[in-house]
Amino acid sequence: MANSEDSSPARPKLPVQQLAILAVVRFAEPMAYTSVFPYLPEMIRDFGVERNKIARWAGLTSAVFSVAQSITAIGWGRAADYYGRKPMIVVGLLSTMITFIIWGLSSSLTMAIIVRAIQGGGNGNVGIIRTMVAEMVPERELQPRAFSVMPLVWSIGSVVGPSFGGFFAQPVKQFPSVFGDSKLFRRFPYLLPNLVAGVFFLISVTVASLFLRETLPGKREDRDWGLHFGKRLTRAFQRSKSTRHPRRPRRSSFVDGEATAPLVPSEVVAKDRRDPKTHARPSWKDVFTTQTVINLIAYTFLAFHSVAFDQNIAVFLDYPKMEELDGPVKLPFYFRGGFGLNSGEIGTILTCYGVACGLIQFLLYPALVARFGILQCFRFCSLLLPITYFLIPYTALFQNPVARYVALAIVMVVKGFGVIIAFPSTTILLTNSCTSLRVLGTLNGFATAFSGIGRGVGPLLTGLAFTWGAEHGYIIAPFAFLALVALLGAIPVFLIVEGDGPSATPDESEAEDNDDGLRDSGVLLPNESAIAEESEDEDDSRDNEREQSPLLGRGNQQAGSYNAINGSTRQ
Repeated sequence: MANSEDSSPARPKLPVQQLAILAVVRFAEPMAYTSVFPYLPEMIRDFGVERNKIARWAGLTSAVFSVAQSITAIGWGRAADYYGRKPMIVVGLLSTMITFIIWGLSSSLTMAIIVRAIQGGGNGNVGIIRTMVAEMVPERELQPRAFSVMPLVWSIGSVVGPSFGGFFAQPVKQFPSVFGDSKLFRRFPYLLPNLVAGVFFLISVTVASLFLRETLPGKREDRDWGLHFGKRLTRAFQRSKSTRHPRRPRRSSFVDGEATAPLVPSEVVAKDRRDPKTHARPSWKDVFTTQTVINLIAYTFLAFHSVAFDQNIAVFLDYPKMEELDGPVKLPFYFRGGFGLNSGEIGTILTCYGVACGLIQFLLYPALVARFGILQCFRFCSLLLPITYFLIPYTALFQNPVARYVALAIVMVVKGFGVIIAFPSTTILLTNSCTSLRVLGTLNGFATAFSGIGRGVGPLLTGLAFTWGAEHGYIIAPFAFLALVALLGAIPVFLIVEGDGPSATPDESEAEDNDDGLRDSGVLLPNESAIAEESEDEDDSRDNEREQSPLLGRGNQQAGSYNAINGSTRQ
């Protein structure tokens, strides 16, 4: 019975611990990014900008961030392909943390825009993290779950971000008994949310340095001092715990189980390191195929209208109510008026919106993808989003406050459903359109660059449309513009053909014939500083010997682990 179980192929498993670590690393960025939305209209207004022009400058503030990010994204992607994913992620986190605190010290609109541009250019983690997920989980049947992790983190961050952004902004006014005598926060009323975010960035940097494993094929076996220290720290904690509870069974740590289980046998990695093709500079033809181009266009459109909506919905909620404004109402298009909310109330609404998105991501996305497929879900959402954009301004027409907020909640939840389903789907489709793992980092760099253009141009043009609409009585203008853009963005979605995913080498025929190819396996190989199944009670001499010779005696063990995990058939 045991032999039959051993001979039967095991189903592939997600590297749960490493994905969880990557999620912790990722958490600070969406939280910091969304925390500015509740107070950005007030911040711009405090700089002396007229109310009707706030949307224009809010859009420009987001535009310079995204444009700068798109300009540097390719460089970040290539740097990650050369130096490794992990060091680039740590550098990006530190850069964002510093510039985010400086953003809170902005004393003028010019300074805020410049700092925002530096902040965008100093972080390429979006594409790098997407690449790491793809390298950790190349199995097609596991991709929907794996690629839904980072959007779920974004949803959670979008819950926490607006909450503390709206809660801690202008602390002197909101909490006079606590901060009333603070000269610092009186001079810089928007600094406190950024200081709070800095704490989360420090946590992300620490976790990334100590526990995140490198996934770049040529760098996996390089010595990682941070991971080495993290392993020592975890072991010391476990020994201390076992001393207090000697009979308690040993618990898995960050460097045990799936975190250290090699998803690629050592001989495959050795071959990959020896093959000069693996380290050759990829050509444009390798990166840009017909399907990668179509996927990049679809992704750019999605980034354009979804981020523009997130930027302008806060301005719309901040805009005065219809009854507070003078002017006629001529339905269906000629009317103006928002919700007239302050930063705290906007933060509460965006928090509820983030909670809904998180539930959709966690509960609905895997089931929908399993039932209808990734491509069909993406196509449906590409047609759903234009409708929600167009309906948003009409929620302000309800005279009854309860009906107004219920209508807003319904439309925003439907919009959140569309975006939450669309983003991981397009990420998976883009990854599966790639021809080789060696160009995946570069492709994701271009994806970040192109989406950065969309995230830059989108808020800018939508902000201009909002300003024009507010001045001429057509508050629907920016949302009708987004609906039109979303409809145009649906066209490439229906031209996408789902691919088979990247292979390990540029020789596709060889990869298809090689059962040990990276396409059918995970790529989370342990560094030499962490040995799979290492006993807690090993003495230091044996541990040092293993670290100096990480492949000694591990060939059979790695091959066995690989054969057990790589039991799925090719799609």
